[in-house]
Amino acid sequence: MKILIRFIFSSLLIGSVILLSFSNNFNDQLLDATLNGSSESETSHDKLIGGLLKAGFDEGSCVSRYTTSLLYRKPSPYKPSPYLVSKLRRYEKLHKRCGPGTEAYKRATEQLDENQVRSSDKECRYVVWVATEYGLGNRIISLVSSFLYALLTDRVILVDQRKDISDLFCEPFPDTSWLLPLDFPLMGQIDSYYKEYSLCYGTMLKNHAINSTTTPPSHLYIHLLHDYRDVDKMFYCEANQAFIKSVPWLVVKSNLYFAPSLWLIPSFQTKLIKLFPQKDTVFHHLSRYLFHPTNQVWDMVTSTYNANLSKADEVLGLQIRVFSTPSGYFQHVMDQIVSCTQREKLLPELATNGSSHSQVMNTTRSKKLKAVLVASLHPEYSDELSKMFSERPSSTGEMIQVYQPSGERVQQTDEKLHDQKALADIYLLSLSVNIVTTERSTFGYVAHGLGGLKPWILYEPKNRKVPDPPCVRALSMEPCFIRAPLHGCQAKKIKTTPFIKHCENWNLGIKLVDAPDKFWWW
Repeated sequence: MKILIRFIFSSLLIGSVILLSFSNNFNDQLLDATLNGSSESETSHDKLIGGLLKAGFDEGSCVSRYTTSLLYRKPSPYKPSPYLVSKLRRYEKLHKRCGPGTEAYKRATEQLDENQVRSSDKECRYVVWVATEYGLGNRIISLVSSFLYALLTDRVILVDQRKDISDLFCEPFPDTSWLLPLDFPLMGQIDSYYKEYSLCYGTMLKNHAINSTTTPPSHLYIHLLHDYRDVDKMFYCEANQAFIKSVPWLVVKSNLYFAPSLWLIPSFQTKLIKLFPQKDTVFHHLSRYLFHPTNQVWDMVTSTYNANLSKADEVLGLQIRVFSTPSGYFQHVMDQIVSCTQREKLLPELATNGSSHSQVMNTTRSKKLKAVLVASLHPEYSDELSKMFSERPSSTGEMIQVYQPSGERVQQTDEKLHDQKALADIYLLSLSVNIVTTERSTFGYVAHGLGGLKPWILYEPKNRKVPDPPCVRALSMEPCFIRAPLHGCQAKKIKTTPFIKHCENWNLGIKLVDAPDKFWWW
């Protein structure tokens, strides 16, 4: 009898251990599934976004780098190509070899002091991105474009750190820095570089200072701001890239997303098609690779998300920019927002006065919570939207809650806290399921590009009247190049290239869309 009791007790003990082990394994697998999008196809490397990011960074020093895609954003349906991943790994090695603090960088800067190119020192070439006085959105889209150019031409990108970029973003490259050292030999001069500068590439062309016998200078200034001239736009011509390639240092000023025109340079196009088989993913991939908010900014993002958005069944992002002078709250803009969101079924209409509460509640099986995240300098828009849905129920029975993290009223570029709040708003918008943005707003470009979202774009009102239609669905998630070189060497290519289209709401601009591979000269 004692033997039987011992056998039963032992069996129960062993069974309990097995069940406990199974339970722990199951919980571990559940946690892994939660962090990786609950998909069997996702792996533990999802925090690297399909290989876009490199492992090995100190996670505590930049929490956002590996957690954005795991905890707050659904897995992107757009996967980076193996060629892009390998190209980024090669770039990182180049940057580590040529970046600040290396002997190669020291030799390269000595050429600037001597103002001549040493034939023996062609190992490292650079793009220096200069922060202009334009807003955060302009800076981000121009920096992505400049990095793409560096990637295509095997140059190292160095970023002007005198603004607040180090307060906004972590270092993107391992074991090196992308910040332009403050003792850079041209640092005291680059602010004055403009179209009239003698070593501005467009000015050199205008003055016929470049020919087959011209000795390349140690640096060139590339003027790609919105006010650039036709001679400056010749930067985008294939024939001019050979001379530019021979110059070690390129100093670039831009407030534009000029990536689409790089696709129209034949020697670049073949590389770009391999890098981005889905042609409308350029900004989406490169922005997620380059930009990781600092811990201070990320704390703003996570605290707002966890407090206001995490329990919502769906989040609608609403980015409102009023370009009129003076700016502020206008009823016709508010009417346009309501018209667009209800027409496109992004927000429900209000229940009619004759609808009973039970009729409203019976229109949906469960009470769905939809959060509306508003990003605007003017809090009145979110206040009015919140008031609208608090006074009357929605016709679908959905609960609508409206949040606006910040409302600064006036844009304050280069004010650290203002820019940090702006960046937090951009990232919060990028976590939306759907997004509505304002025509030609670079702030909106960055938000929907980061999130891989094809936005609805609010048309610019004319004569303070609501446009009809009030908004349009974007052709792609790519930003618009709003000052494209529509004439000159790229004019024919713009008309005949299937993956280049005029922007939905701006005929002066072009953007990338996904289309079958076809070279412009076919």
